Amino acid sequence: MHDDRKLIEDRLTRVLRERITPAIYSGAIPLTVRVWDAPGEPVPPSEALAQTYRPAAVGDPWGPAWGTSWFEFTGEVPAEWADLPVEAVIDLGFGTSGPGFSAEGLVYRPDGTAVKGLNPRNQWLRVDSRVADGDRVRFFVEAAANPIIAGPVTPLGDKATAGDEPLYRLVTAQLSVFDETVWELVQDLEVLDELMRQLPLDQPRRFEILRALATALDVIDVTDVSGTAAAGREVVAPVLAAPANASAHRLSAVGHAHIDSAWLWPLRETVRKVARTAANTVNLMDDHPEYIFAMSQAQQLAWIAEHRPDVFERVKEKIAAGQFVPVGGMWVESDTNMPGSEAMARQFVHGKRYFLEEFGIDTPEVWLPDSFGYSAALPQLVKLSGSRWFLTQKISWSATNRFPHHSFWWEGIDGTRVFTHFPPIDTYNAEFTGEQVAHAVRNFRDKGGASRSLVPFGHGDGGGGPTREMLARAARLADLEGSATVEIVKPAEFFAAAEAEYPEAPVWVGELYLELHRGTYTSQARTKQGNRRSEHLLREAELWAATAAVRTDFVYPYDALDRLWKVVLLHQFHDILPGSSIAWVHQEAARTYAAVAEELTGIVESAQRALAGEGDRGLIFNAAPHSRSGVSAGGAATRDGAADPVVVTDTEAGDLIVDNGLIRVVVDPAGLITSVYDQVVERETVAPGQVANLLQVHPDLPNYWDAWDVDSFYRNRVTDLVEADSVELSYVSHDKVTVEVTRSFGQSTVTQLISLSAGVGRVDLVTEVDWQETEKFLKAAFPIDIRAEASAAETQFGHLKRPTHTNTSWEAAKFEICAHRFIHLAEPGWGAAVVNDSTYGHDVTRQVRDDGGTTTTVRLSLLRAPRFPDPQTDQGVHRFGYALVPGASILDAVREGYRINLPERVVPGAAPVDPLITVDNDQVVVTAVKLADDRSGDVVVRLYEAIGGRATARLSASTEVVSAVETDLLERESTGVDCELIEGGVALKLRPFQILTLRLRLCNEV
Repeated sequence: MHDDRKLIEDRLTRVLRERITPAIYSGAIPLTVRVWDAPGEPVPPSEALAQTYRPAAVGDPWGPAWGTSWFEFTGEVPAEWADLPVEAVIDLGFGTSGPGFSAEGLVYRPDGTAVKGLNPRNQWLRVDSRVADGDRVRFFVEAAANPIIAGPVTPLGDKATAGDEPLYRLVTAQLSVFDETVWELVQDLEVLDELMRQLPLDQPRRFEILRALATALDVIDVTDVSGTAAAGREVVAPVLAAPANASAHRLSAVGHAHIDSAWLWPLRETVRKVARTAANTVNLMDDHPEYIFAMSQAQQLAWIAEHRPDVFERVKEKIAAGQFVPVGGMWVESDTNMPGSEAMARQFVHGKRYFLEEFGIDTPEVWLPDSFGYSAALPQLVKLSGSRWFLTQKISWSATNRFPHHSFWWEGIDGTRVFTHFPPIDTYNAEFTGEQVAHAVRNFRDKGGASRSLVPFGHGDGGGGPTREMLARAARLADLEGSATVEIVKPAEFFAAAEAEYPEAPVWVGELYLELHRGTYTSQARTKQGNRRSEHLLREAELWAATAAVRTDFVYPYDALDRLWKVVLLHQFHDILPGSSIAWVHQEAARTYAAVAEELTGIVESAQRALAGEGDRGLIFNAAPHSRSGVSAGGAATRDGAADPVVVTDTEAGDLIVDNGLIRVVVDPAGLITSVYDQVVERETVAPGQVANLLQVHPDLPNYWDAWDVDSFYRNRVTDLVEADSVELSYVSHDKVTVEVTRSFGQSTVTQLISLSAGVGRVDLVTEVDWQETEKFLKAAFPIDIRAEASAAETQFGHLKRPTHTNTSWEAAKFEICAHRFIHLAEPGWGAAVVNDSTYGHDVTRQVRDDGGTTTTVRLSLLRAPRFPDPQTDQGVHRFGYALVPGASILDAVREGYRINLPERVVPGAAPVDPLITVDNDQVVVTAVKLADDRSGDVVVRLYEAIGGRATARLSASTEVVSAVETDLLERESTGVDCELIEGGVALKLRPFQILTLRLRLCNEV
């Protein structure tokens, strides 16, 4: 047997491929084909089915890129097939690409109701097996000619450049008899073959299976597979019946179809992908009551409800039956590094509320298998949303360090812990191959403490989800000697059992940093700027609308704000906001963000006019959470007295010296900042011999994923932009001085504005770039004379400290990091911050100088120029705002970060506007003031402790607070105990980085 092993394996491979599998179908009755090509974008089924179709045939080309062709298939079932299982077999020309990455189809009945999807590994449609002679078969297929987007450069991601040549040819359209016995034999042989190949060479079980397979091949007549399949199954039945060992690892399987809400296709195509997959899965459930399917992303279910209501009704039926399980609790599977505090909270608010309102389900698990790293703020948000478990898969992609756990407690920046699982099967598209199952067992890192793991199985991205073949494999692996056991369960059942089994699981503190895809903090700058601007406009719109609604007859725009939040949340999906989608997606996002900004600006201006009243006084509205220019946070007033003037002088050497009494800035003849002197403490900010606001260009050609990755070797070459085309004073007044610098490099030009304003302890910088480079990386460097052992980067509802050293491979891998509005550096007694209005990617390094001092350099990642999947990524004009804040405490960094993102608005009016809500401790930051979503008129305030310490504060309102209740993120009462009211306000006590949501009833409630 040892000598024959390879011979038997090779024999089985060939016989399966060439004889047994083809015998699953017998007979081939051609279907008559007619077609109608949609002239532009997809149309509703009712419109498509009403068109006039033209004759077509197998072999005909169809579908220019992104086009849609509707096929009508008709045929008759012959008398001799009566009572046999008949299936239509349709191959749209899928080729060799995998499910979800080629042409896709959705089958419709003549009445317009959807049946199931067609994909490369799911090409069948069951016809009623109880047919009579002459019964006519008729169905339609909406076929989408989605192009196969492949690198390194392709025009197919932009409809304007994709071309109009047909991409596909109709390959097969026929009726055949499905031989269930042969099909079952194929499943038997494949499962045993794959299991056998994973077993050790000297294990008796391997040879037991091998002998059974060899005997089965002798029994099966390759010239009469159908007639001998049953006999072959009898041979292998005993080895399939052998039970698993009592100590076998337990795989809890959950049907799934991870569908990117946009990626290598536009949003409109995802609307159809989710309909195809949902139709497929409910169709499969009819025949498999044991089948459980989990679907995340409330947005995708909302799309089905809007665009395919017949499919949605079937989905609701299966949800009620417990087979179709909503999971995730978020509006989309968003990126979690870059969304701001409120946006991250609202992902849970809108996602969980949708599942509650539509299905009555309060989802207990957060399901994010594919996002590119996970913020350390998430555990608290998960808990405050009413969820208790977290799932991810993507950490297995890390390129440097292997994550040490698969089941663990994840602790966030505030100390909150959530039970987390990271499936050791290392895929969220499992198929139950022998290799996958064996890998899950070998890879599981918590052996001894735990014995179970999760397996999400099914084809994603429009590939149709689980197949009947996968369910057959799962059934055979349920209790099979030599394998892990498999049980199909709901996700919550797995998590409950896993947590109960492993209550003392290890703890991981801080972010789940993905050691890959670091370029996503920078790619597609316009999309990132659109997100940042939208988040802050939403804050303003809610704040001023709530204030106006309480004070005036202004009508709070509940519906508009709900809709606009969902639009912004959708665009935080983990291939849109990170910049890793095709050109079409980002072009559409730019238009969407512009429309969002216009509508939100209209809401803000209307509310402010209502508050300002009739008058000609210039009222400054301050939406930031801290006072400035004499204006309280959330209020409006005239500007206070003028500060000391800004003075500019020049030197014989050609330097420009700008001084406002707080800081003194020196700009050399090349337009480089050679000094930023903190006059308050008499300390220089810029490291000796260095220059600040230095633009640097690196080559940027990562090894694998262009838009996704930045590889560490990019640092090996750098060009400092130190030559200036011009340096001039462009603005000089009592209140402000601006130096304008222009430079040229490569095919690009850049203009920088260096400004110092009266009474302000920061240097404001604006960089406008006409970016015409490819495969380059643009950074702005600030070498600071400070020995900072860690940098503090803002994240949601707080900040995260990361070491600036590279003692271990874990620290070295974080050579590119994400921050929101600020990076802060400190040594005892002094600090500095770099704040920004739209940048997320940063790096922080440090060097010991010859003089013994330490230089810690913060660099902002401004632009990249990858060529895949969008060959024109970031070409064109961009404008970035950022500032250097010398002498900044961490609280100063928080303040300045908000201020640069929430500029003052000046509105003519009659009298100052008092804030609706005030907090008397700047350490406690308000992120949202709004009216309650239930339209009760209650005011909802969300706030957090911002510097990482304990805080007490008093929250008060412009009128008496009648009652105050702590709620969860969904504005549901969470403690059942009223907050402590003091003198018409609320007494607050917060732990480090604690988030608190309060529902207030004011005495003048709406």
